[in-house]
Amino acid sequence: MRYHFNFGDVLAYYPLLLKGALLTLELIAVGGVCGIALGIFGAWARSYGPRPLKTAVGAYVEIVRNTPFLVQLFFIFFGLPSAGIQLTELEAASLAMVFNLGAYSTEIIRAGVDAVPRGQIEAGMCLAMTRLQVFRHVVLRPALQKIWPALSSQVVIVMLGSAACSQIAVEDLTFAANFIQSRNFRAFEAYFIATGIYLVLAIFVRQVMRQIGIQLFPRKVKR
Repeated sequence: MRYHFNFGDVLAYYPLLLKGALLTLELIAVGGVCGIALGIFGAWARSYGPRPLKTAVGAYVEIVRNTPFLVQLFFIFFGLPSAGIQLTELEAASLAMVFNLGAYSTEIIRAGVDAVPRGQIEAGMCLAMTRLQVFRHVVLRPALQKIWPALSSQVVIVMLGSAACSQIAVEDLTFAANFIQSRNFRAFEAYFIATGIYLVLAIFVRQVMRQIGIQLFPRKVKR
């Protein structure tokens, strides 16, 4: 029995696919900005913070990095309401992505912090800067410049992992593909198109991160 491909039955749902793609971008926009901000705080805490904070952030990083994202998502969406914290599907998905990216970006940024020459840090201390001021004005920028490609890749990975959010009825791209194939039984075509859209989104997010890096860390022209 030969299978007859019919992508038209899937493309007829293009508004749903577009909505799902835009929601996926919205999730990574929130998760990316807040997750990187959380990672910067985590890197500071692990490198310069007081010992109790170092321990707490270290535990958070190890828990997130050693448990599945789907379990983290379910804990936030199904577990927190038991403690009286009610979240919508979109809020739970955004929070899960922020905490997940925050843990990974903490370690990525900390690697950049450790790569900053010790002499620069000592020069800042000699200017009577506090440890927080040294981190902000002396360490952070060169650290981010060193690890920006790795951080960009992690943002893309988290964006692709957002497909799991469809399991709590977040109407992202994967949710759209699942819905379409359940209506017309064109599973191959639905997931093939969804795969193509994810590929385009990944390239787009990577290029956006690259342009942000160019703006933040312009290269000096050698004369």
